[in-house]
Amino acid sequence: MKANKSLQYILAQARTFNRPARLFLASTAAFGLVYAAWTLFFNLYLLERGFDIEFLGKANTAPGLAALLLGIPLGLLSDRIGRKPAMLLGVGLGFLALILQVTLQNPVLILLMGFIYGAVTNLYLLSQAPFMMKVSNETNRSMLFSLNYALVPLAGVVGSALAGQMPALFGRLLGVQGRSAQAYQAVLLSALLVGGGALLLFLALIRETQENDPSGGAAPASAERVRGPFWQALSRPLTLQLALPNLLAGLGAALLMPYINVFFVQRFAISDQALGFLFGASELLTGAASVLSPGLALSLGSKISAVVLTQAGSLFFLAIMGFVPFLLVAAIAYLIRGTLMNMAVPLFDAFAMEQVPESEQATVNSVKSLTWNLGWATGPYLSGVIQQAYGFNPIFIITGILYAASVAVTWILFRKREKPLAQPGVLVVKGQP
Repeated sequence: MKANKSLQYILAQARTFNRPARLFLASTAAFGLVYAAWTLFFNLYLLERGFDIEFLGKANTAPGLAALLLGIPLGLLSDRIGRKPAMLLGVGLGFLALILQVTLQNPVLILLMGFIYGAVTNLYLLSQAPFMMKVSNETNRSMLFSLNYALVPLAGVVGSALAGQMPALFGRLLGVQGRSAQAYQAVLLSALLVGGGALLLFLALIRETQENDPSGGAAPASAERVRGPFWQALSRPLTLQLALPNLLAGLGAALLMPYINVFFVQRFAISDQALGFLFGASELLTGAASVLSPGLALSLGSKISAVVLTQAGSLFFLAIMGFVPFLLVAAIAYLIRGTLMNMAVPLFDAFAMEQVPESEQATVNSVKSLTWNLGWATGPYLSGVIQQAYGFNPIFIITGILYAASVAVTWILFRKREKPLAQPGVLVVKGQP
């Protein structure tokens, strides 16, 4: 009965989305399909091309480095040119960079294309939250943020399943081995051209009107208008307060999450097939739970309460995963921990955007992203040093402390800032064709 009511609530909320919101969600699903195929085969493509593991690490670091270095300027650019133009620019240039990355042979150019991809894709990602603020209202905003967050892993499950069949198919068509650079390249290029084309089409079909874009999406803001909100946002204590939980959680995640596969292999000697199933199940559960998080927030009367409740609950399962010496128990704890820790992330994103003026939203979002990327720029290296000397036990302890600190900061700083959520039917949805 509860599941049925939850489904009815989700469908009722989805029906209130306007056309720009629906097209935006379709573009997110297309992004999830492409992202799944890329993450599945890009590393294998580089290895089959003859590059070594050290180069592979550099290629995977380049996008994150670009996001870290250019996050704030890109947020400022999004505030200046508008959300739809920023997303189109980011996606168009990003997919062009990826196409070049799998066609060029020069290692320097491959790394350069990865850096460019990281920069322009960050422009696309930073523009999403401010755009969703424009095309939603207080009634359906949480659901829009949650669906956008959930569609990437959910589409990724489908994308991974489809992409997994394609190397053998292209191998037969091209007369090469399925596990060859040529076959992997064909899969990646096909995913980029088909999925990327669909993504760009969905974004291009969005019509920005005065109703969902106060600026009309037409004229860029003046330099004076941009500089004012930019410096105001950076100098305002609220901006740093919104970024602080990201910094703590990002560092905690960066210490552990990149090595979860290593942990399961070393601690439990898990097979590759079982590991792949475990990771896929985690993505599926996280995506599904994210869609349910607005209902939880509504029942609690607060987005912040939902964030704190779920993320605090995940700490118990983090400890079980790290210290219980049974594979089945650790695997179940891994699934529950990941679901609880991530399901309410879009709720905090929506809350953060509600706290700042529209002209500052991308800038504040870029500061939040920068602090997360800062943790990921340092955490993996520190984790490697600690693991080499002491193993995984200290990593789980430190990660738990950082996660707990993030939850505590979120509760202390923001529990009194949020007004009670409106119940369904209380607010009339306006301007939703």
